[in-house]
Amino acid sequence: MITTAELTKTFGKLVAVDRLTMEIESGEFFGFLGPNGAGKTTTINMLTGLIRPTSGVASVCGYDVQTQPLQAKSITGLMPDTPQLYETLTGRQFVRLIADIYGVPSKQSEERMEHMLDMLDMRDPGGDLIKSYSYGMQKKILLVAVLVHAPRVLFLDEPTSGLDPKSARTVKEMLREQCDLGCTVFMTTHILEVAERVCDRIGIIDKGRLVAVGTMSELRKHSAASDLSLEDIFLALTDDTEFNTIEKGDELP
Repeated sequence: MITTAELTKTFGKLVAVDRLTMEIESGEFFGFLGPNGAGKTTTINMLTGLIRPTSGVASVCGYDVQTQPLQAKSITGLMPDTPQLYETLTGRQFVRLIADIYGVPSKQSEERMEHMLDMLDMRDPGGDLIKSYSYGMQKKILLVAVLVHAPRVLFLDEPTSGLDPKSARTVKEMLREQCDLGCTVFMTTHILEVAERVCDRIGIIDKGRLVAVGTMSELRKHSAASDLSLEDIFLALTDDTEFNTIEKGDELP
């Protein structure tokens, strides 16, 4: 569903993403982790066509993101870390606008919207202007808008940040449900416990380079202990100091 080959982005002398090559399957919940400035958001921006790569290629559902942008964007959904919403619309009006842009029949979009508003405790606030929303409420109405056209691939940048524990759990359940329906989820997060619990596979990027990718069991095979947490593995691969027997540059699956 998502394929990259030697995907690279530079900003002057800064190499933000360095020859990223990976494949992500249909229905997979993929966690993309890394320190601040590692290249996570830049990668998402290239995969969704918001910025052009310096070199390399990326495709979504077989569509080249650069040469077939409309086809690729029509079957994807993007939830950025910072919501960019029309504050003078109500939550429902905003979701309807997005549904209309994607050509979702009104009956279908209304049913989907109301179902998700119920799940996220947004039925009553859905009639309020977005400018009255808290940051967490903005994140929730944005998620409804992202999901209303039933995308085949979801790109989510810190989807649970700013949410209360109940809402964060609901969002994780909603995303897992999307994967069960065949949707591919590509998620960045700094909450490693969340990634360890919900992701099928995890990729770790550091200084623009993919240093590890695999399931938790595959990542643990390259350490001295079989019970290492994702936090232990993450720190070992992204710190300059050695941790246990994992060293930066080790070949991982």
